[in-house]
Formats: sequence, C-alpha cells, structure tokens
Amino acid sequence: MAVLPKHASFRIMARLSGVLAVTLLAIAARPAARHSSALMRDRYLSPLEIAVSPDGHLLYVVCQDSDEVRVVDAGSGELLKNIRVGHMPRGIALSPDGKMLYISNAWSDNVSVIDTKELQVVQTLPAGFEPSGVVLDTRHNALYVANRLSNDVSVIDLKMGGERKRLLAGRGASYLTLSPDGKLIYCTHIYPNAGAFRSTPRSEITVIDTSTQTVVERKRLDNVAGVFHLATSNDGKLGVVAQLRPKNLIPLAHVEHGWAFGDSLSVFGPDVQGIIQIPLDELDRCYALPWGVAFTPDNTKIFLTTAGAQSVTVIDVSRLLRTLRTRRQPFGNDLSASAEYVSSRIDVGHNPRGIALSPDGKRLYVANRLDDTLSVIDTGSEKVVSTIDLGGPKNIDALRRGERLFYTAEFAFQGGFGCSNCHIDSTIDGLEWDLEPDGFGKDVVDNRSLENLAGTEPFKWNGGNPDMPTECGARTEKFFFRSQSFNQQQLTDLVTFVYSLPYRPNRYRTAGGELTSAQERGKAIFERTKSKNGSAIPDANQCAYCHSGPKYTNRQQLDVGSGKAADRSPVMDVPQLANVAYSAPYLHDGSARSMEEIWTVFNPSDTHGVTNDLTKDELNDLIEYLKTL
Repeated sequence: MAVLPKHASFRIMARLSGVLAVTLLAIAARPAARHSSALMRDRYLSPLEIAVSPDGHLLYVVCQDSDEVRVVDAGSGELLKNIRVGHMPRGIALSPDGKMLYISNAWSDNVSVIDTKELQVVQTLPAGFEPSGVVLDTRHNALYVANRLSNDVSVIDLKMGGERKRLLAGRGASYLTLSPDGKLIYCTHIYPNAGAFRSTPRSEITVIDTSTQTVVERKRLDNVAGVFHLATSNDGKLGVVAQLRPKNLIPLAHVEHGWAFGDSLSVFGPDVQGIIQIPLDELDRCYALPWGVAFTPDNTKIFLTTAGAQSVTVIDVSRLLRTLRTRRQPFGNDLSASAEYVSSRIDVGHNPRGIALSPDGKRLYVANRLDDTLSVIDTGSEKVVSTIDLGGPKNIDALRRGERLFYTAEFAFQGGFGCSNCHIDSTIDGLEWDLEPDGFGKDVVDNRSLENLAGTEPFKWNGGNPDMPTECGARTEKFFFRSQSFNQQQLTDLVTFVYSLPYRPNRYRTAGGELTSAQERGKAIFERTKSKNGSAIPDANQCAYCHSGPKYTNRQQLDVGSGKAADRSPVMDVPQLANVAYSAPYLHDGSARSMEEIWTVFNPSDTHGVTNDLTKDELNDLIEYLKTL
C-alpha cells in the first residue's frame, strides 16, 4: 500500500476534519421540530407603528402579527381595547380631530376605518397590492395609501368610499408624510428603481400635490436603496428621510472600513441647498437600519430609530444645520461627521420601528417590534423613563429568538448590518452583490427571496450550500460579519425562523383559482414539449422540466446559457418560481430587469427554454402565467 507524504496526509486529515465539523454543525442546526406546541404557540403582537390622540391621552398601536390595533392609556400604560383589523396591518393615520383612524392592511389589500369613539371598524376601503403607508388629506377629503407591490399610491375619495386614481411611485412604495401646510405628500420606497445592470442604485422621494392629486416632483436619491420614514420640521423648512446607502458595486471585503452599508439621512428643504446625505455611523460603531423619524414640535431635535441597533439616535438640529453649512460637500461617507450633530444614542427594545411624539413634545413613544413593548422617552433628558408592556406572550420560543437574530446587527463587525439589511422585512433588497468568497469581481449575485424555502435546497445561485445551516453559519461569520457569529443554539433558532417565512398572497390569481384566458395560454406554453415547428424540445430545455414540483424547481444545477464572463461556472441552481413576479431583477446576477428580458435579451440561442419562436403576445401570455405561480 502506498504511503502518503506527511504533508499530504495532514492536508487530507484537515479537509476531513473540516467536512466533519460542517456536517455536525448542519445536523445540530436543523430547524426546531414543528411539534404541536410550536404550531399552537401564543401569537406575538409585533407593534409596528403608533399614533397619539390629539389630547395625548391615548396611544393607538398597530400590531402586525396579531392583526389588531391596541388602544393604550398613555399615562398608566393600561391596555383599554383590542380592535381586530385586516391581515398584516402596516400603516396608521389619525384624523386631526382624532375621531377616525385609518389602518392599512398589507396582506388584505385594504384599509380599516376605525371610529375612535366606538373603538370598532366601521368601514373597509379597497387599496392596491400590499398597502403600507397611509396619510389623510382633510382639505380634500382624500386618503392616500402607498402600495408596496404595485409601486403606486392609491388616492381614495372618502365620500365615494373608493379609489379615484393611482399615482406611479418608486419601487416598493411604502411610507407617506403630509407636509405641515397640507399641500404636499412625500412618498418613499424600500426598493431601488430599476436601472442599468451594476449601476449605482437610485431611489426617489415622490412628491404629490394634494390640490391636483398629481405627482409634481421626483427628488433623486443617488446611491440609495432602502428608504424608510420621512419627517418634516413643523415650519416646513427641513425634511429628513431615513435610508440605506449600500456598497454593492464593490466586493464585500471592506466590512472593517464601514463599506458594506452606510446608515444615513437625506436632508432637504429651504434650510439647505439641494439634497444632502449625512452619515449616522461612527468610526468604530454603526447604527444599522435607520427607520422611524420625527421632529420635536419646537424643531430643535430629530429622533430616529435604528432598527438593527436596538436604539434611538437623537440629532441636534442647530448643530446639524451648522455642519451642513460649513462642511465641504459631499460627506456622506465621513464616519467622523456624526459626532458633530448626534447628541445621544438611547438603548431601547428589540427592533424599534415606528415612533410618535406626544402633542407637547415631551414624550416619545417607540414601538419595539420584537419585544411587544413601547419605550417611553423623555425628550428633554433623552432617557427612557418607562416601558409599556402591550400584553404579548411572555414565552420567547425558537421562532421569536430566530427572528430577533435575523433583525439585529449586533453580530457583524462593529454592528454594521444584519440579515434584514439585505432581506428588508424578510424579502429582498433589489440589488446585486459581489460576495467575497467567490473571488473579487466573480459570481455577482442577485438577492433571492426567502419565502417558503424549505424543500428548495441547495442554496446559493451555484448550489454550493447544501442546507440553510451552511448558508447562515460559518460562511456568514467569516465572509459577511467578520466577527464571531451565532452559537449552535442561535443558528438553530435562526434557521427555524427563516424556514418559517410564508408566501405572501399572490395577487395575480383569481379568487376561485381559475386562470384567465391569457394565463391558460401561457400555461400551455410553459408545459409544451414541442416547438411550433413540431420538433421535440429536449427535457432539460422544457420550462416544466426544470421548474417542476410544488415550488417549481427540480433542485438541480444546470447550464441554461445565462452565465457571464465573470462567473466561475455557467452552471446555476434552478430557482423556485413561486411569487416570481415580486422578485425583480432576474437571472442569477440580476442582469434582467424584467421577466421579458430573460428571453428577449438573454436567451438568443434558446438554451433557457425555447422562446424565440414565440410572438410578443405569446411571450406576454407566458409571463402572465408565471405571475400566478
């Protein structure tokens, strides 16, 4: 028997040890069993947004996971009433007189209207796909609703009780703010607008004139993807919007230098020249996922939740304006700048999101989404003075622990980012990334959806990760977080949460499940085995062969001709197609901006399905069918 050299034996043993370690970790980190106690667990509340009554006595809290609004006495913290609304409520607006409350229900595609005297739903209004932010224009008796999946804003006539029109907004339209004089509405969006492949991401603030109910301006936000709440000073001279500045055009190899995400604000209005982006991070600490934002009534302070850092950042407005007028522009990447205008950082609960001020500005209420609590902050001392328990379950199960891990940035180097930076609200970010493990400039990848992943293994676009523990474990620690990551129990909890994420509703299916005529024609094309000239289509080039099974993937790795020069291999994992309509851009590297481009631009030789014999109308039919999956 041949004897291996000592150094060769060592290499083999090291490799075997590594394989064994990964295997044991994967076994240990399998999702927690879905036994009856897990399925029947208490339902968490997940407070997301808050409104305060005009007299300051009542708090109205949108609870996303329990599908309700909880009414709380602001003074005592006593729970007064639970009001059931639609599925997955997300936005809230209170009429100036405090008599009517409007709640957008993201997965029901409607708005619940609540009479605050009776504390019950008195009307339900239709909206677009996944309504999110909502504001009321009392002068024109109109309600505006930002629709995240239809990328528009519904204008609802409250007298008529229905939509008057839709206004085109940015992709993922989500948050709305009414200007102090009521003349304008500002709309932000969580996904970047479509652009050229590997170009700087661009977003916008869509500005709507309430008198004409038209879009009058689109304020460009360059190098921004992920725009959340917006607030204006009460004199209307200063506006600020919470946002992310991703560094996705360079290899993810500069985490230690703050070059993964920049947590920032865009500042605009008469008090400044143009739009100025200001950093929130510090040289040795990041404050991940800026989200909810509010001005004090006297315009002296800005309060901002940083959802991944479990904190609230306080900005001194006078110091901020001085910095904006004296610093050389731009300085959005200068991590020393925040020390000039940030007055304090206040620790609050897990995943703080929406905030609201008392009418006198002395109290700030913060919705701690993953604690089922509200933090109450004294705005003068900038300290938490009490915590209101909203009455959620006290047991913290594996799913909730995993969700907290998913939404925190504490594991990354200097708190730079977490899973939810790229998978905003457990979805996508609409970006393409150059991830270091594959080599600099190699294997640029599109961000894939996390919906209902169980049974779609392997993972990564090249199929290189056999299971979720491999995807989220040591690989994440080494190449993403650059610091010690999850222990065995935490990895198990995280994987359990990720595997629990459901499909969102598919809006392209009819209520009864039957297909339209166009969808029926598209289905026939999807399932065909012969081209139009009668020749047989090879199995591996049939749509329904690769995209088969309950989630429309055969879980194989194939070369369909979509590989690029920067790819180490043209072989790609077959992606699942369920809810594919919501996950643009397409292909492994995000080079196709639409489903149509998959076949009209990137399939010249009919290697990714036979589509070159289709007419424009037939291709449209195929796409209409794919939207229903």
